[in-house]
Amino acid sequence: MTGGSRRCIVVSTLAEARFYADHGFDDILYAYPLPFDKVDICMELAECLEMFHVLIDSEVALAELAKRRLKDGKSWLVWLKVDCSNGRGKLS
Repeated sequence: MTGGSRRCIVVSTLAEARFYADHGFDDILYAYPLPFDKVDICMELAECLEMFHVLIDSEVALAELAKRRLKDGKSWLVWLKVDCSNGRGKLS
């Protein structure tokens, strides 16, 4: 679908992620701290795309992902949001 080239994008909503996944993007970063009620949607995207990255901001979020194994031996691709003393990110 992409002619052999990787198509990457960063999104802030899962609706955007689905739109771009449906239009040939195969490497998507969902750059919003993972909402626990959206993990199942993230699983679907992670299983159907070549690369789907999620952002977490707590150990609790990491534990939620650890409870859910992806199909076909895939692993979660995880980014950690860190507070660098500027008050923009909080790790609880």
